[in-house]
Parts: sequence; C-alpha cells; structure tokens
Amino acid sequence: MGSVILWIVLIVACSFGGYLASSELTTSRTFVLWGMLGGAVSAILTILFVENVKKTPLKRICGAVIGLLVGLIFARMLSSAVPLFFKTGNITIGGMIYSILGYVGFKIGLKKGEEFNLQNLTLLKGRENESFKILDTSVIIDGRVADICETGFIEGVFIIPQFVLHELQHIADSADSVKRTRGKRGLEILHRMQKSVDLEVRISDQDFPRIKEVDTKLVELAKRIDGKIITNDANLNKVAELQGIGVLNINELANALKPVVLPGEEINIHVIKEGKEPGQGVAYLDDGTMVVVETGRRFMGRSLDVVVTSVLQTTAGRMIFAKVKEEGVGNHGESFQNRQQWQRG
Repeated sequence: MGSVILWIVLIVACSFGGYLASSELTTSRTFVLWGMLGGAVSAILTILFVENVKKTPLKRICGAVIGLLVGLIFARMLSSAVPLFFKTGNITIGGMIYSILGYVGFKIGLKKGEEFNLQNLTLLKGRENESFKILDTSVIIDGRVADICETGFIEGVFIIPQFVLHELQHIADSADSVKRTRGKRGLEILHRMQKSVDLEVRISDQDFPRIKEVDTKLVELAKRIDGKIITNDANLNKVAELQGIGVLNINELANALKPVVLPGEEINIHVIKEGKEPGQGVAYLDDGTMVVVETGRRFMGRSLDVVVTSVLQTTAGRMIFAKVKEEGVGNHGESFQNRQQWQRG
C-alpha cells in the first residue's frame, strides 16, 4: 500500500512539474496539457524501470551497463568518421549509430550478464597461490572426501557450486526414502566440511542457465576458474579429461591405496560364505577385496591363515585366490582353472 501511495505522489509531482515547465515556455493551453501528460508518462516509465530493476539480478544489471558503455564507445569511434563519407545528415546518421550500437551493447551485456558473477572476483583473488577443487554431487554423498580432505592429502580451496547444492536439496526432498537419506547425508558432509577449521570451503553462485546437465556445468566451471573436479563418477571423469580438465577420482585413489598382496604371502582372513565352486570359501580384507579360499568352505565362520596363490585384477576390482596354509600351494593348475571360472562367472 505504501508503494502505491508513493507512485501516486510521484506521478502527481511529475505532472505538476511538467505543467510548470510548459507554462514558462508558452501560454498555449494545449502545450501545457501536453507538458502535464509528458510529466505523468515520465513518472510511470520511471516506476516501471525501478520495479524491473528490483527484480533483475545485479549481475545482469552490471552486464547491461558494461555492454551499453562499450556500445557507446564504439558508436563514438564510428560517428567521428561519418563526416568523411557524408557531407550532410551527419547528426541524423550519428544518432542512428549511437542508438543501434548502444542498444546492441545493452542487449549483449544483459545476456552475458547471466554468466558474470561478482563472487568469482573473490574466487579468482589470490589465484596464483590457490588451487581450486570443485566437488560434484556423487562425491559429496559418498562422504569419503571429507575424511581425505581432513587428513591434508588434498590441499586448496574447495568449491561447492550452488547448482550442486540445489541437486542435493532436491535429492534430500525426494519421495524415495533411499534417495532422501543419500541427500541428507550429502548435506551433513558439507556441513561437516564447512565446520572444519583446516578446510576452506566456498559456495559459488556461478551458474550457466543455458546448460541443463549438472556434469556439463561442473566442467564449464572448472574451465572458468582453472580448477580440478573431485568425483567418483566414471562418466564425468572421462568427459572432463577429454576436455583437458584435471580430475581427482576418489575410487581410483581408494584402489591405489589398497595394500599390495603377492603370491606366496601369508594373510589372516575370516571366511564368511561359500564360493561359486564346490568347496570354496569367501572372505574379505579390510579394504573390501574379495579373497577366494580353495577348500575353505569347511572353515566358514572361522579365522585362519591362508597362502596367496594368485591375484586377479578385474573391472569390478581386485580378487585374491588363496589356499589354506596347511595344504600348501602346489596345485597351481587348479588355481588357474578356478580363476578362469570366476572370470566367466
């Protein structure tokens, strides 16, 4: 209600101002009425402009102003050359140049302003001494990144884009209970990282409205700030690397940190279930590596020492074949046959 009263006061004041200005120029009643109408129209246009500006993001306003200034500068350069080609109509042609280039600059700046972000000036400040790591949705939900960062093995500034936060919020609000739990876990991980005194976490408002896919936005953001992407998404990993973006894959790190086990080495395992082949038992190391123990079925539920006979690397991860220590490792033919069967299975 207060805004409406102010609008009315402004229109009345501008109309009165138009009346006074036109009265000083002429005594014609028609001209005075046009002056009042002009004042009222000016007030209405001002109100519409102010209301639109209030709803327009600052980055678009900045882009529009910069674009308009650049357009007018180019117009000034071109209009200065008009007298060289035209003997008459210089003012008209110059006005057209100013109007066209000013409008074009304004429109381009307004559009490009969507990609401009004042916060990026903060992100890029001190760029020579900082390295930026951008977290994607999957690695945040995974949670291991928080533990790794807190150990100090990954240094730099950790960037959380707003579009990633929106995706996490969407997952956390999902009707699916599993997705809802995953989303809430991701938000808790971020909260934990922000609270850590040893980590610098920044939220970036940089967005790319024309791009719909979150993965593509991450790649574009990494290009803009010369950062690396932390993920455990194999597809995002490949896409980013194809475009020359550095990627830190948590799954690759986990595989690289698995302890090396060599044939002939003795390890202690706990057999928990049967294997695919008759008589086999299956155990797991602390890092999740599967251990297939020949003739280990009878030791289910027990811990025992085994001797590694071979190590098989598969697309799903590493697999270890072993024999019970007391039985020795002489039957290599049987071990090879079992490896082949597990690969086929």
